[in-house]
Amino acid sequence: MLNYLPLAITSELDIWVWLDYRLAVLFTVIIPLFLLVWAFVKRAESIQHLLIIYWRVASLLAITVYLMIAAIPISFFTSLIARLLIPISLWFWVDLNEEIREARNSPLKTSFTSWRVACTIYNIIGVILQIPFGLCGFKSRSELLSDPLCNVWLNPPWAFKEIFHPDWPQEFIGFLGFSGLIIYTIFLCYFALVKLQRQGRSATGN
Repeated sequence: MLNYLPLAITSELDIWVWLDYRLAVLFTVIIPLFLLVWAFVKRAESIQHLLIIYWRVASLLAITVYLMIAAIPISFFTSLIARLLIPISLWFWVDLNEEIREARNSPLKTSFTSWRVACTIYNIIGVILQIPFGLCGFKSRSELLSDPLCNVWLNPPWAFKEIFHPDWPQEFIGFLGFSGLIIYTIFLCYFALVKLQRQGRSATGN
């Protein structure tokens, strides 16, 4: 009976991981993309600006997917970092928060505010639940592939590959992921060391 226990845990975890990825697609891709288009149509500049910042920060999630397709252990760290940075990016900017708060009530404002709160809660819960699996980031690639609990997190990215990149070698996808991570890190360091010192918590620099 004890032999079946790890299998049962892995099977149960697999269900929750797939649910997490589906929620991620909803909260971090579909809804913010819809809101961005809506904000452009309504010319809601403050919401536009904040959503553009969000997409820049959330691009780390896409990078993480490509790293996980290649089964690169650092992807478990980038996933946690992305989930931490997204809520920060949504609430960090004093000027945009004030403009959105003072804007006239509208369906767009209500929808955006509801999504911002829901996305924040989703990512905070995700960080808490994913922390135990941060240990997967310290494993070698072969250890990662042989560990069933770590391996569960790779299944959805592998399914993504089969749909969108069926003929792409894992090595090439890993190269794209690493290249994206390097570019992302450069821009993040530039923001933290230069832009943040210059503008503070003002997104517009005013």
